[in-house]
Amino acid sequence: MTSKPNPHSMIPARDPLPGRFATLTFERDVAAPLSVLWQAWTAPAARAIRAAPTSAVTVEFLEADTRVGGREVSLCKVAGEPDIRCECGWLDLEPAVRSVNYEVISSRGVTQSVALVTADFSGTDEGSRVVVTVQLSALAEDIEAGYRQGFDAALANLDGVAGRTMVLQRTIEAPRAVVWNSWMHPDALPQWWGPDGFSCRTRRIDLRTGGDWVFDMIAPDGTVFPNHHRYGEVRPEERIGYTLLWGENGPKHADAWVAFEDQDGATAVTLGMVFSTEAEFQQAKGFGAIELGLQTLGKLERFIASRPGTAA
Repeated sequence: MTSKPNPHSMIPARDPLPGRFATLTFERDVAAPLSVLWQAWTAPAARAIRAAPTSAVTVEFLEADTRVGGREVSLCKVAGEPDIRCECGWLDLEPAVRSVNYEVISSRGVTQSVALVTADFSGTDEGSRVVVTVQLSALAEDIEAGYRQGFDAALANLDGVAGRTMVLQRTIEAPRAVVWNSWMHPDALPQWWGPDGFSCRTRRIDLRTGGDWVFDMIAPDGTVFPNHHRYGEVRPEERIGYTLLWGENGPKHADAWVAFEDQDGATAVTLGMVFSTEAEFQQAKGFGAIELGLQTLGKLERFIASRPGTAA
C-alpha cells in the first residue's frame, strides 16, 4: 500500500466512465537524509504508521513483504462503511533511487481502481525529495479525486514519520547466516547487545514471531534500564520486526526493524526505529542514541569476529 484513497469517494462503478485514465504526479521535500526517507517509504513498520489518510480511518495490515515479488495487503476502515482493500505488489526496488509497485483498490469484492506507482528519490544527508507518479485506471467514479487526497495525505504522513525515524547501517564481514544466528540465538544476542560497556541481564527470551525478550541493560556505572522487545515479524536471514517498550509491558517508545542483505560475501545490516513521537526522537538523538546504536552494531561485528570459524 502506497496511499489510502478517501473511502468516502468510493461508489459503485458505472459504465461508461468518463475520465477513466489519469497520470498524477506528487512531490515532497523531506527534512531527513535520503537513507531515512527510503526506509520511511519502504519499511513495513514505517508504512503501517503512516498508512491512514485521516484520523477517522484505521488501517489493518494483513500482509507486508517489501521485496521484489512481495506484496502488501491492508484494509482501510471507516465506521459504518464497507472496508476498502488495498493490494500493493512490489515490481522494482532500487534502494534510495526508485520503487515501482502496482496497486489494486477494491471494496466488497469489486475492483475500484488499478494503478502503477513509481517513486523516484534524490537527496543527501541533509535533506531529500520524493517524486511519485501514479498511472491510474479508474473503475469507479471520483477515484482520481480520492487518489489526489490520499497521496497528499500519504506524503504529509511520510514527512512526519521520516522526522522521527532513525536508521543505522553497518556492513559486517561475515555471511548472512552467521550474522543472523548471532542476532537471533538466545545465547548469543545478550552477549553483544547494547553500547560499549553495557551488559544485558535476561529475564525472558523467545526470539520468534509472537515472542519477546524481557531484559535489563546495565550501564558501566551500574544504572539499570528495563527493556522489553516484542517480535511481530521474524523472517529468517531477512528481516526482524519488533516493538520496543520501556520495561516489561511498559509504554512503547519505538517500532523497530532489522534487515539483512548479502553484499559480496559480507552482510549489510540496517537497523531502523520509528519513535512514538518526534519529541522522543529528538531526546534520543540528544543523549547520543545514534552513536550508541552504532556502537551496538560494532559490538556485533566484534562478537562474530571473536568466534573461530564464523567470520568470512
